[in-house]
Amino acid sequence: MKVKIAVFTKNRTNPAYDAARLGADRAANWLGAQTMHFVPVKSDDPIEQSALVDEALAMAPDAFVFTPVHASLVNAAIARINESGIPLVGFVNPIPAARCVSYVGSDDYRLGFELAQYLYAHLEGRGRVLVVSGPVASVTSIERVRAFRDAAKAHPGINVGGTGVGDYRRDTARDSVTHWLASNEGFEGCLVANDIMAIGVVDALRAAGRKAAVAGVNAIPEAIAAIRRGDMLVTADFNAMHMAFLATQCAVRHLRGEVVPAKIELPVEIVDRRNCHLWDLPYEQRLIPTLQETFA
Repeated sequence: MKVKIAVFTKNRTNPAYDAARLGADRAANWLGAQTMHFVPVKSDDPIEQSALVDEALAMAPDAFVFTPVHASLVNAAIARINESGIPLVGFVNPIPAARCVSYVGSDDYRLGFELAQYLYAHLEGRGRVLVVSGPVASVTSIERVRAFRDAAKAHPGINVGGTGVGDYRRDTARDSVTHWLASNEGFEGCLVANDIMAIGVVDALRAAGRKAAVAGVNAIPEAIAAIRRGDMLVTADFNAMHMAFLATQCAVRHLRGEVVPAKIELPVEIVDRRNCHLWDLPYEQRLIPTLQETFA
């Protein structure tokens, strides 16, 4: 009988989580396991995700592969997973309030810092930069935005001229930047906490007849196409598909009695016009290194 893995992602609006679900499925298919996906209908809703935890617990999965929608508001539900004795593997966001078999993620601060340094170098250390954040409570966004601002301290000519909130949504980011442009001077660069918002920034710039160097995070297919066209400058590959693939692999191998790493941190990969061909594939065709290959 196949082991059942309950996979929890945050929403269906961010393409990175489409990729995460695909990554979990690819690992399960490879290892002869079965995934069950639990996604809030209302994006990033802690009440709904907590209810989904109880729904999953009633189905008695063999393991949970989980990313919380909020840093603390799902803690009580996560505690119920621990109380059940069902193994838990975290990915994307750390789960400090729970016992996890393993955690797979990336250093959001380092990723944001390296991305900002790339943009500031492109601007030759001068110019106004707009920052577009995700949801105000998002751990990934908080760390990336903090890094964007810290990196600017070494560049006196860089003026972080404002912040828009895009909630990790294309339409929200577009509207936020459209409003900002109507009330302020333009900007030379834009640091965006994820790619789907960066595409919204590109929409707003195009509608306003403006141009700027736009930097995002995730390396989603739409961002790769935008880099090829010259609409975006750069992205950083926060590889949610690889994270979910490895998290699911860790869950299955743990259930088989194998030892798995307590923490896996993926490296920062900057993607621009020089190397974007390596990412210029649908998610289904992108290569995913296995656990063994990741540590080779």
